[in-house]
Amino acid sequence: VQILGKYMTFIMDPLLYPKIIKHGRQLDFHKFTQEVVPSTFGYPPVRDEVYPGLSDQINRSFQLLQGDNLSPLTESMMGNLMLVFRQDHFDQDGGWKTHSMYEFCSSAMFEATFLTIYGKPETGSRHVEMEKLRDDFVKFDNVFPLLIAQIPIWLLGQTKAIREKLINYFLPQQMSRWSNMSQFIRRRSELFNQHGQLKDVHKAAHHFTILWASVSNTIPATFWVAYYLVKHPEALQVVRQQILDVLRDGGVEFSPNRDTMLSRDQLDKLVFLESSINESLRLSSSSMNIRVAQEDFALRLDAKRSVDVRKGDIIALYPQSMHLDPEIYEDPQTFHFSRFVQDNRGKTDFYKNGQKLKYYLMPFGSGSSICPGRFFAMNEIKQFVCLLLLYFDLQLEDEQKHPSLVSNRAGLGIQQPSTDVVLRYRRRAQ
Repeated sequence: VQILGKYMTFIMDPLLYPKIIKHGRQLDFHKFTQEVVPSTFGYPPVRDEVYPGLSDQINRSFQLLQGDNLSPLTESMMGNLMLVFRQDHFDQDGGWKTHSMYEFCSSAMFEATFLTIYGKPETGSRHVEMEKLRDDFVKFDNVFPLLIAQIPIWLLGQTKAIREKLINYFLPQQMSRWSNMSQFIRRRSELFNQHGQLKDVHKAAHHFTILWASVSNTIPATFWVAYYLVKHPEALQVVRQQILDVLRDGGVEFSPNRDTMLSRDQLDKLVFLESSINESLRLSSSSMNIRVAQEDFALRLDAKRSVDVRKGDIIALYPQSMHLDPEIYEDPQTFHFSRFVQDNRGKTDFYKNGQKLKYYLMPFGSGSSICPGRFFAMNEIKQFVCLLLLYFDLQLEDEQKHPSLVSNRAGLGIQQPSTDVVLRYRRRAQ
């Protein structure tokens, strides 16, 4: 098909996905991002002839979100979530309260993620302008699909001014006053400072890009898992009980009057929570995996089929069609919290045409385009849900319609709900 002047070939058979993903030399993701992302977020392309070695150094910095580096990030995120929950949602009267559910998830996850990645302000434990920052972020994020489609920003009303405000929040003179910054952001700041020709405003734009990448999909993903668990009390109870059991196995008896810490190892043991998250991602993600042909070549699909691809053409995988395939997932439109659990372990065996799928769940992309922060994202969603279930009784207001997915973000990640729902919550007595 031809879309926006580009020829695109969609690969719909998930059994063929490995053939595409392994073509790293001929099918490249980075050419697409190097053209589109800088113009979207307001910084110049990071080309080697201008910034020697910077692109590779930036890519290597993402290792600080993985492996052994994940443990201090996870610990910091837990403390920041507790801080936000304690100050914003814990009170003494114990009565039922109501709140917009998406807003509840958004405010807590946005601030706790910001504190974890960028650090705390010069004085106090919370940034006083956080609500204004989040408000501007939402305005920018609402037009993001148009920006990524390369609609000129000057056609989009106040978007350019809003983006400038967001970028200015991360100017070096501002960030230099913050403390407890993550090693990831410290390393990126050091890299930018090594390139004197990179303007301060462009350094700030790079940092703003990381904020967008950190929360734009994590917030709706958090909403969907919280929504599905509250909507299915039997699932919520199983997940809550496993959290309590894991804490108890670690020698901790949960008390609603004390802060809770869950280590990375403990989070890894919460198989029913992880399954619930995966099931929510299956139902809400619509990421399109893009590859750009670097040369003319014949893309061999199997022993009998090949596709002639021209240089500059786009090969696209659209995993949502796989996520909702009834042959792979029985009753695919329905939330089943234990779908990804087998014998009390994570289930990885899913089949198409009698063949086991190598790729069966792809909310984070694949190959060279896979999200480098996916492990941190999964952990922070787990942490939020753990605190929500441990400290609160939860209900949905009666007679609320199931929110559909907002279609304007199809292909761009986790889809947001078309309407919000009203959450009822109160502090648990035990």
